[in-house]
Amino acid sequence: MLQAEKTAPVDQVSSPADTLDLGYIFKQYFEIVPAFSNTLKDEVYRLRHQVYCEDLKFEPVRPDRRETDEHDRNSLHLLMRSVKTNEFIGCTRIVRPRPNDPHYQFPFEKTCAAVLDRSIIDPAKLPRHRIAEVSRLAVVAGYRRRKGEAGSSIGISDEDPGAPKLPRFPYIPIGLYLGTTELARLNGIETLFVLTEERLANHFGKLGVKLHVIGSPVEHHGRRIPAMMNVNAIIHDIRSIIRPLYHTIAKELQKE
Repeated sequence: MLQAEKTAPVDQVSSPADTLDLGYIFKQYFEIVPAFSNTLKDEVYRLRHQVYCEDLKFEPVRPDRRETDEHDRNSLHLLMRSVKTNEFIGCTRIVRPRPNDPHYQFPFEKTCAAVLDRSIIDPAKLPRHRIAEVSRLAVVAGYRRRKGEAGSSIGISDEDPGAPKLPRFPYIPIGLYLGTTELARLNGIETLFVLTEERLANHFGKLGVKLHVIGSPVEHHGRRIPAMMNVNAIIHDIRSIIRPLYHTIAKELQKE
């Protein structure tokens, strides 16, 4: 995930877990940037094209080198920037409902229509203004190219979470998810849905970001599972070592 020559100090942190301030370390290397302006949204679309079209080939290459779709106009967008190089290295979005279109479905509702377990939760019966979907999470190749990660849009491995001294920590994907969670909270969103790899859901769970599976796997650029997150529960139950990271990211977003 992290490029050795650019971020080696982050990967090589070896202090005891109870002395680490993940928020302080995060600020030395990364910055969360809400993409509210058209200029920043354009950076999101450029980055997504680089990852989804050129690198992973999940989507066709576009002549304008921007990866966009019909859901972007009702989405909140988030970027992550490298402090050292000032380049944008990751992004994600929150797809919100369309108030004037009661028949609008989130992307996962269409993709997972046949596999959702509505005895667990039925998105169609929830207040639409309180739910949203996280999608288009992407990290540029140089920051996720570790063993087994080349075919995924983000990077996280078995070696990341749970190590006694946290010799490596997945700042980028966890930072993007925490940023997404806080951006959702600020906009009154209570429940987030996501279509993700099962291994990622398990890894995030170990770090305190609980994803609850709500259906059977589906084929969508690989095997994916539909899952949901409760925004307030994530913030309340997050592991103590990660809480400073959440507070750092929350302060960045609350400044906007």
